[in-house]
This record gives sequence, structure tokens and C-alpha cells, in this order.
Amino acid sequence: MIAITEIAHRLTSLCSEQKFVEAYAELFSDHVESIDPIYKNEPLKGLAHLMERERQFLSTAEIHDVKVSEALFAGNYFTVIIAMDFTVKGQERKRMEEIGVYKVEYGKIISQQFFIG
Repeated sequence: MIAITEIAHRLTSLCSEQKFVEAYAELFSDHVESIDPIYKNEPLKGLAHLMERERQFLSTAEIHDVKVSEALFAGNYFTVIIAMDFTVKGQERKRMEEIGVYKVEYGKIISQQFFIG
């Protein structure tokens, strides 16, 4: 089983390389739940749904830069700060910082929740 520290390191590495869909495919449980204020904090359940939502976002956005902090750990949770500079088609360029909190069980991320700063 993969240690939480390895999962966090791999997630930060893939996100820094803008490999978001690959991160979902590799590190997340099929039964993952995501809560995101961009989507009105309504939980989205299931890996296939998260991957599809990410593909839709990436098809409409140009990502200029992504920075991901080192992870902090507490039990089977870890958190990182994600800073993204991007432009969604038809909108102005945006810079956003968010805290991502991830729960890991059985070597996979089973939940994620974002808080936008």
C-alpha cells in the first residue's frame, strides 16, 4: 500500500506539471467525493464524474501557471495550497489560491475539499 506521504508528493508533482486528469486516474479512489465552492459546495461523487468535470474545465481554460505547496499531514489527511493563474475562454485572466484537503484510505484519495482564499 502506498504511504500518504508518497501520495501527497505524487499529487503535488502531477499538479505542478498540469497533469490533473492523470492525478485523478492514478491517485484517487473510484468512490471519491469532491466538495468545491466553485460548484456551490455540492458534493460530486465518483472518479469518472471528477475526471469528466476536470476535462471540461481544461477544454475551456488556458492555464498559465500552477504552484503547489509542500503538504502538511494529520493522520490520514493532508493539505496543500494550490495557486493557479488561468484564463477561461471568454473571461478575463484570473489568479486563484485555494487550500485542498485530502483524505487517504487504503492507498487512495477518497475525498477532497477546496477552500478558496
